[in-house]
Amino acid sequence: MIAVMIAGATAMLASLFGSRYLITFFRSRGKGQPILGSEDHGPEHHMHKQGTPTMGGLAIVVAALAGWLVAHLRRGLALSDQTMIMWVAVLTMAGMGLLDDVIKVRKSHNRGIFWKKKSYLTLGLSILLSWWLVAATGVSESLSLTRATLPGWHLPWPVLVVFAGVIVWSTSNAVNVTDGLDGLAAGSAMMGFLAFTIIAYWAFRNPDVYSAVVNPLDLAVFAAAFGGACGGFLWFNAAPARIIMGDVGALGLGTALALLALTTNTQLLLILICGINVMEAGSVAIQMGVFKMSGRRKRLFRMSPIHHHFELTGWPETTVIIRFWIISGICVASALGLFIGDFTRVTDNL
Repeated sequence: MIAVMIAGATAMLASLFGSRYLITFFRSRGKGQPILGSEDHGPEHHMHKQGTPTMGGLAIVVAALAGWLVAHLRRGLALSDQTMIMWVAVLTMAGMGLLDDVIKVRKSHNRGIFWKKKSYLTLGLSILLSWWLVAATGVSESLSLTRATLPGWHLPWPVLVVFAGVIVWSTSNAVNVTDGLDGLAAGSAMMGFLAFTIIAYWAFRNPDVYSAVVNPLDLAVFAAAFGGACGGFLWFNAAPARIIMGDVGALGLGTALALLALTTNTQLLLILICGINVMEAGSVAIQMGVFKMSGRRKRLFRMSPIHHHFELTGWPETTVIIRFWIISGICVASALGLFIGDFTRVTDNL
C-alpha cells in the first residue's frame, strides 16, 4: 500500500510543478490552443479560451511515469513486463496526440493535418499495441465484468486482439471527446484511475479470487500514478483553465484506462467506470446518426458533445462540469459497488 501512496503523491507533485512550468513556457512563446469558430461549426461561446496554453497532458503523462518509477525504488516491487508494455502503449498514443497538438498550434487551427485520418491511425495503433500486450503477457482471454470467470466467455485469440484494440481506441477517443470543458476530462479520469487503484489492489490482496490478474500490485501503482497526476494537473485545469490538456493528454489517459480494464479483467465494467465518457461519445454518434438519417436537416442536440448542448440551453460552464462530475462519481461508485458485491458473494460461498 505504501508503494501505491508513493506513486500517487509523487505524480501529483510532479504534475503540479510540471503544469505550472508548461503554462509559463507556452505563454512566453505566445503559443496556445486554437478554438473552432462558426465557420467550422465549433463552439463560438468558447472563443474567449483562444490562446490558452495547451499540451498540458505532457505534464500528466510524464508525472505519472515519474510516480510509477519512484514507487519502484521501494523494495519488493518489481518492474513487470506487462506494465512496461502498457507504458509503451500509453506513450505511443500520447505521442500521436502530441504530434496533432503541435500541428494545431503551428497552423493556428483546431484540426491537425491528420484530423480526417487520425481515427484510422489510432485504431491501427491500438490493435497493434493490444496484440503485443496479449501475446507477451498473461492477459485473460475471456470476456469479463468483475473477474475473469464472470461471465467468463472465452474469446478466440484473434477476436481478443481486435476486441482489446477496439476498447483502447474507443476509450481514448471518448476521453478526447469529453475534453471540451475546463477540468471535465481530468476530473472524471481521476475518479476512474482511483477506481482501478482499488480494484487492482483488491486483486493483489485476494489472489485466490483474482488469480487471473497478472502483477496486480504494479497495476495498482500504475493507476495511482495516473490518478495523482490528474489531480495535480486539475489544480491549473479547473475552470477557468490556465492550461488545456490537449490530445496528448486525452489519448494517453484514455489508453491507460482501457489497458487497466483489460489487465484487471474488468472490460465490461469499464463502460460504467467511464460512464461520462460513454455518454459524451454516444451523444456524438447519436447526433451524427440523426443528422444523416434526416438528410442532413435535423439534429437531436443543439450541439454535440452533449456538454455543449447543456451550455447552449443556459447552464453555466461550471454548472455543467460539476454536474457531469457528479454523474461520473455515481458511475464509478456503482462500478465499485458491483465489484465489491461480487467479491462478497464469491467469498461467502467459499
